[in-house]
Amino acid sequence: MKVNKNVIALREALGAQVVTLPEEFGERRVEDWSGLPGATPLAIIRPRTTEEVAEALAICSKHRQGVVTQGGLTGLVGGANLLGGEVALSLERMNRIVEIDEVSATMTVEAGAPLQVVQDAASAAGFYFPLDLGARGSCTIGGNLATNAGGNRVIKYGMMRDQVLGVEAVLASGEVVGGLSKMIKNNSGYDLRHLLIGSEGTLAVITRVVLRLRPKPTATATAWCGLPDFDAVTTLLTHSQAGLAPGVSAFEVMWAGYHDTVIGNLKNLRAPLADSHPFYVLLESVGTDPVRHGEAFEEFLGGMLEEGVVSDAAIASSEAHARDFWAIRDAPGEYQRFIPNHAAYDVSFSIAQVGDAAAQCEARLRARWPEATVMTYGHLGDGNIHVVVDVPGMGKHEHDDIDRVIYDVTREFEGSISAEHGIGVKKRYFLSQCRREADIDAMRAIKQALDPQGLLNPGKVF
Repeated sequence: MKVNKNVIALREALGAQVVTLPEEFGERRVEDWSGLPGATPLAIIRPRTTEEVAEALAICSKHRQGVVTQGGLTGLVGGANLLGGEVALSLERMNRIVEIDEVSATMTVEAGAPLQVVQDAASAAGFYFPLDLGARGSCTIGGNLATNAGGNRVIKYGMMRDQVLGVEAVLASGEVVGGLSKMIKNNSGYDLRHLLIGSEGTLAVITRVVLRLRPKPTATATAWCGLPDFDAVTTLLTHSQAGLAPGVSAFEVMWAGYHDTVIGNLKNLRAPLADSHPFYVLLESVGTDPVRHGEAFEEFLGGMLEEGVVSDAAIASSEAHARDFWAIRDAPGEYQRFIPNHAAYDVSFSIAQVGDAAAQCEARLRARWPEATVMTYGHLGDGNIHVVVDVPGMGKHEHDDIDRVIYDVTREFEGSISAEHGIGVKKRYFLSQCRREADIDAMRAIKQALDPQGLLNPGKVF
């Protein structure tokens, strides 16, 4: 097989251990979870240090070779897929926990470190790293940064960008920018850290980061609540944020369509409540007083039951019981078992509009496809909902009409077409529905300034 001359240059400089050819990496997965097709890379570069990343990108820049950075490949918009003619750059070998600074409450890590490894390292050191996703065992810190991941606990701790103090990255030219600052306050000019976070690998390759660590909670209270209507859901949210002294660490809302579908199709799940309800909320609060925290949590829920805000509730009596609750919310990981050709949407609205926007989505979907399965759920505390649609007989790549329904509603409510997963390939044609033309022009100008040859993750976002 003839080897591309650009790959030859990379291999000569970095060696066969770092640069592998298609016949050498064989059946290795090179596409994300979106289901979108992706091309085979000309080669996979697996550097071991920031210096090797810089050398690889400098060579690619010299030869005008496109590069797609890949993390855990758990994305849902094709952002890590190749369009054809690129090399892939994986940071899987750069996966070390470099340092834990207990005084500064920081952890310095390489971008290829899996999220769960970081969570476990923080816990072992007596701290807590709050970002949490269903793909925690596979996704990497670099990928979390590239997409500005959110997950289950944004309501208390914020998005991925809120967990980071310093970012080191390599530009398309091979120049290293940023650094491993542990400072919370650093207003010395433009903040490249926040520019690179959420840029989906189109502006630079993130190599190392300094993460903020939080005090480890020593008390967790979790409840599964059934509610009569969406007004009750938002009332519970408002009251719990004000009435639970440590605040709310998770507030996951599920419409009955989601609850009933996953319970009915996944035999390992059990409904926590005896009766059916229009809405369900998984409510979690963390604190530091195991005795008083649980008592206060029960008192709060008792008040919500008395007022009729909550129709019924079950409080987790153990960690295992709480995990059973979370297993229902984490069921999307099992969709392939019963709706393999589903269409999934990750959109956000102001919290006050979520109920109306979701109702409009479902009404329009059912008007067009009466037999469709429609499931709605999400992180209400940050306005992020997921809408999953399965139309019998519709193929995996035949979702254009569904796209238009969901994104038309999103535009009408002035929401965002991407709350957590980025734009990638899948959503780039809809970007103008939630961003002004001047916004997109500004983004293009930034891309042109940092990557003038358009080599990093070409064809994504725009």
